[in-house]
Amino acid sequence: MSEKTSASRVHILAAAIPLFARRGYSGVSMRDIARASGIQAASLYHHFPDKQTLYVEAMAQAFADKAEGFDKALTQTGSAEERLTDLVLSFTRLMSKDPDFCALLQRELLDGDETRLKQLAEQVFKQAFVAIRGLAGELVPGCDSHMVAISIASLILYHLETAPIRPFLPGGKVHHNKPEVIARHVTGLLLHGIKGCAK
Repeated sequence: MSEKTSASRVHILAAAIPLFARRGYSGVSMRDIARASGIQAASLYHHFPDKQTLYVEAMAQAFADKAEGFDKALTQTGSAEERLTDLVLSFTRLMSKDPDFCALLQRELLDGDETRLKQLAEQVFKQAFVAIRGLAGELVPGCDSHMVAISIASLILYHLETAPIRPFLPGGKVHHNKPEVIARHVTGLLLHGIKGCAK
């Protein structure tokens, strides 16, 4: 792939990500993406054979910095607890800066298209998930590492997803939306249970 072709693909994906985040997979056409990219629809098909391929690559592009953050946190030296702490903080910071990716993920889960979900699981999220499962197995040998890995991601994601309504709920405070506050809370909960939240 030439440098120019690669740059064009990146430009197209950058235009497609916010469209998919706002309207979902079904609400975006290849023509919409071509228009947002400033290219002809026919040229779009030169880079991507169909919308599904473009969508999966857009999701992978949006997730790329999170995957790098996982890799960096999980491959450094230190105890499993220290790597978990770094992972949670890194993931929380990256996700809080990327509302488009959060929306993409939420929309995809709500759409529930089995073919796309399977494709995303295998092509976009599998490697990072396997790494988190490995850390879960180190933290709690003999645990159901799949469930623990899901819990790690879910605790972070749900805090971010509920940010718009939390200030209106009893006890809600502005600083609860800070990535460092969320990460510290989630890490304490994971390592020490509910009683660890008082620390």
